Amino acid sequence: MENSRCPLVALVGRPNVGKSTLFNRITKARKAIVDPTPGVTRDRHYEKVTVNERQFILIDTGGIELNRDETMSSLIQQQTRQAIEEADIIVLLLDAKGGLLAEDYEVVKMLRRVEKPLFHVVNKIDGPEQEETLLSQFYELGVDQLWGVSAEHGYGVTSFLDTLVAGMTPVEEGDDLANTIKIACIGRPNVGKSSLINRLLGQERMVVSDMPGTTRDSVDTMLERSGRNYLLIDTAGIRRKGKVTEKIEKYSVLRALSALEQCDIALLLIDAGEGITEQDTKVISYALERGRACLILVNKWDLVKGAKKQQKKILDELALATRFMEYAPVLNISALSGSGTNKIFPVLDEVFKQYTTEFSTNKLNKILQQATETHNPPLYKGKRLKFYYTTQVGTKPPTFIVFVNYPKGVHFSYNRFLVNQFSTGLGLDKIPIKIILKERQRKTYT
Repeated sequence: MENSRCPLVALVGRPNVGKSTLFNRITKARKAIVDPTPGVTRDRHYEKVTVNERQFILIDTGGIELNRDETMSSLIQQQTRQAIEEADIIVLLLDAKGGLLAEDYEVVKMLRRVEKPLFHVVNKIDGPEQEETLLSQFYELGVDQLWGVSAEHGYGVTSFLDTLVAGMTPVEEGDDLANTIKIACIGRPNVGKSSLINRLLGQERMVVSDMPGTTRDSVDTMLERSGRNYLLIDTAGIRRKGKVTEKIEKYSVLRALSALEQCDIALLLIDAGEGITEQDTKVISYALERGRACLILVNKWDLVKGAKKQQKKILDELALATRFMEYAPVLNISALSGSGTNKIFPVLDEVFKQYTTEFSTNKLNKILQQATETHNPPLYKGKRLKFYYTTQVGTKPPTFIVFVNYPKGVHFSYNRFLVNQFSTGLGLDKIPIKIILKERQRKTYT
């Protein structure tokens, strides 16, 4: 379903039990570094996965470690709690070769207090002949179901994934959300996110209801304004480096990632007093990858009022960070005083209109023809690229299939040229669009 939320599935467990290997196996990628040294996963890795036509986001986390007293240190408790809080489903990975350890009892004891689906997976089991001998010891943990797998060789992984996704219930949108603009307000702590939400709600005084959020442990707020409904998706702030430890930092953007999966438009808040940070650029890249419409709000603009050089520095840094997102409107605001916030809803409405517009095939093909005549397609392996026709196949963002004789021969630069031509020709100057190149099927005669 369009814009339905992908569940977050977190892989947790002690260091060196094979979490990154299992992550790579499930995602069919090599994004997570695999190394026998405990703690080598020093940054969070995530990937959207599709199994049996069901999508979820798999998160590879760092290892749960215990201190010498065999009790969880306060730091690791925080780290683990953060990962568990953000995830919808927990997969605890255990090590068959290492055997059952005291730390495993501690972890299981902690997870039992969490009312979430929990899967106990025992790794490094290479075949059915090993299950009876290696799995039996782990039943001492008092669990009903164990899954024996080999992350390295693939044994048992397919069966486990079938069960994992079978229990995932698609997020159904009610009729009241069908024509609602879903907005995620995203930013680091103290950037003014809460102040902005309160400003948007308070100035209209038309809150319809508070409803349980699709993001767990939050309240998403429905707002009606001028006959249009908006759902403000509550998100956790993105933590700044230096304010949290590295291990906790791994999980600091999960809520933002989840919100970007749900929303139509992301409000990306930037702190004018601090400028663009690494965490801001990460969020921008997430939004870009997901094709989300964005409105960039430079908050606390009153802090640099009259400081022309500082203003220019901030805007120049922002332009550099969003060079692949030049379509995103930028507003300078002060959520605290309300300055500039009156422009937000009119821009949101215009962005959403573009984001959901459908176009006639005739109009699209005229733009394609004009584009190829303006800039002749290059040669590919000695043959001229030919673009035949195009059609729209979706919205949010507007998505077009362009049929061409050699899709692989279309260079990134020419694809960007086509995107710019379509954006200009269709008047889509505030949103991303997506072009899918597809080879035209040749007719066969019998």
